This record gives sequence, structure tokens and C-alpha cells, in this order.
Amino acid sequence: MIKNIKKSYLISGILLISGAILLTTGIFYTKKNQITIKLKDNLAMEVYDKKKVSSFIEEIDGKIINDYQIDSTKLGKKKITFQYINNDNKKGSFSYNIEVVDTKAPLVWLAEQYSLPVNSDIDLNASILCGDNYDRHPTCTIEGEYNLKKVGNYPLTYNAKDSNGNEVTKEFTLNVYDKRERNTTNTKKTHFKDIIKKHKNKKTEIGLDISKWQKEVDFAKIKQQGVEFVIIRIGSTKGINGNYFIDEQFARNIREANKHGLKVGLYFYSYASTPKKAREEARWIIRNIKNYKIHLPIAFDWEDWQNFNEYKISFYDLHKISEAFMEEIEKYGYKTMLYSSKNYLEQIWFDTKHDIWLAHYTDETSYQGDYKFWQLCENGLVDGVMGNVDINVMYK
Repeated sequence: MIKNIKKSYLISGILLISGAILLTTGIFYTKKNQITIKLKDNLAMEVYDKKKVSSFIEEIDGKIINDYQIDSTKLGKKKITFQYINNDNKKGSFSYNIEVVDTKAPLVWLAEQYSLPVNSDIDLNASILCGDNYDRHPTCTIEGEYNLKKVGNYPLTYNAKDSNGNEVTKEFTLNVYDKRERNTTNTKKTHFKDIIKKHKNKKTEIGLDISKWQKEVDFAKIKQQGVEFVIIRIGSTKGINGNYFIDEQFARNIREANKHGLKVGLYFYSYASTPKKAREEARWIIRNIKNYKIHLPIAFDWEDWQNFNEYKISFYDLHKISEAFMEEIEKYGYKTMLYSSKNYLEQIWFDTKHDIWLAHYTDETSYQGDYKFWQLCENGLVDGVMGNVDINVMYK
């Protein structure tokens, strides 16, 4: 399709055109400024993908001046206009149309087996994470009969469909069990000295992340064991839009860490549902850390996956929430990072320009992305900490 063209000629499959044009595909020659441009056959891009003007150009007999990244946040047709300079060093402009599309089906976070104790007082449909990259309200339904008040195995089907017609179906078995007959005690422990032996080198430091759950940590002892840094929970809110609270051990933890010369980072357990709320959380943090030394990043920790459906947000919305939090923190001169587990990083979180704090409880992580910190266990034992503690590796 050609629009607003004063004069054009078709010769042997090449369109000769006078002036700037708006085109969809093919090989084009602009007579005014002597340049030949061949567009690619596929002029569609996925919503939120990162592509530039040049991504849709097969050949150009000249040079693109402003090869900018295309805004792909809205579905539908989009006019792309750019400036070029030809081989005679003359400037001109060129336009073409693309289509921003959504072809990704919703994500249903569900394995083949899903287990619940008998008499569970939950909404099964709402408790299974069902989200979409674009749609804030995908239609999510369970097909089949089940009874949460009766022990048994129930074959079911979960169906999710977004507003653009993308659909996914998963078959699974709901296991309703008697919790009195199931022993879930995990006696395995990870000793800090073993992590030091395996992971400590010139390019790493080994540390812990701590909160009120570790009660009163003996910082002199953990430093003697080789702990080089701590990431301290500063606080959270009491659920979605709940009141803020400071972790019961925060003030003591950060004072003792500063006193004993340990590097300090922080994390905030967020329930933010909008970028505005995330920025509010960030400013609350800033107000409460003015009197302390912070050496390491402040982490955005969002883990309310079991209630994700209640938030009525897309995965892109969640990405914008995290970016808002970290951008606000950085305004005040602090570093930031995103905390999440391997599976969520791979399947839900969009690319982020910030550091990653990876949670993956294993001897050797298979995560392929970049990360600055690795939380490798939650069952760590170190002299000076009561009970289990998370152990982390920081890469310099």
C-alpha cells in the first residue's frame, strides 16, 4: 500500500518514488535522494520486544542516521520514520509500517501434580498463578470435579486465554492429602565452612542474608567464620496496600554489621501493585537508612506469587513496578538489584538493566543469565546464627 505519493513508476519490480514515502514491503528506490531500500518480508514484532529501525530493513544503499529502538508497548499498526544519508552524502527521510502483535499465550504456573492438605480453605483457581505478558485479566478456569474436603487424586484441566485469543491448556492431578500422614521434615544442612571451601576465591565474597527470623546474630562470631557481607531485611508492608513496618532486628543488625566492618546490603519485601506504590516504598526506605552505611545494593524482593491473580496486572506491569522502585532508590545514590528465583527469572521477569540476585538452591546453578549475587541455600549453618540462614556468593 502506498500513501501520499506525488509521482511513482514501477520498472522491473523496482518502485521509483519521488520524496519520502510510507510503505509496507518490497524494494524501493527514492529518486529524489538516490537510495535503494529493501524491507524484510515480515514487518511484525512482538509486543514489548526490543527492535530497532534497522531490524526491518534487509538492505539499504546508504546509512541510517537515527537507528532508534521502536516503542512496542501498544498493539496495532505503527508508522516508523527515520533519517538516512545516501552515498552522495545527502540526507532524506523514509517511513514504513509495522504491526505490533501479541502471540504469546498466558503462563499457568502449574506442574503435573498439585498438592493441598485436606480441608484447605482456599480458592483453587485463584491460588494457581495465571498471568499474561500483556493482558491484565486473562480468563482462567478449571475443568473437572474435585473436593478439597476429601482425600484423593483428581484429574483436572486448567485453561487460560488472553484477550488476543492466545490460549494454553494444562492437564494436572490435584492431590488432596492427609497432612498427618506426610512427613515434610528436611534434616539436610549446608555448612558455611563448606561454602567457603568451594566458592571463596579472589573474585568472590561469601555472606548471609538475615532478618528477624535469625533473631540476635552474633556478628563477632560470624565474622570469625569468614562472613564478609550481610544483606539485611529492612522491612515490608502488611500485605497489599498494608501499613509499613521495620524488621524487628533491622536496627540492631545494621548497627552491628557497621560496627564489625561487614559490607551491608538491604532488601525490602514488596507487595507493590503499581509503579506509584513502588516509588513510595523506595522513599520509605530512604527515610529509614539515612544514619547507616550501605555498601551493597538495595534489593527489590517481590514474591507474592500465590496471590498474583488478585493484583490484576500483567507481567509487563510487574516489570515496570520493579523498575520504578529501583529508579527511585538510585536517585539518592544507592545501587539496586532485583531478587528472584531461577524459574521466575527465566519465565516471568522482563530484561532488567539492574543487577540480579539469583535464588537457586543447588550445588551448581544452571541459570544462564547474568547475576551479581547467588543465594545458594536456605538451610545454612554458621556459628553465631541461631537456626537456618541463607548463604550467598557475591561476584566482584
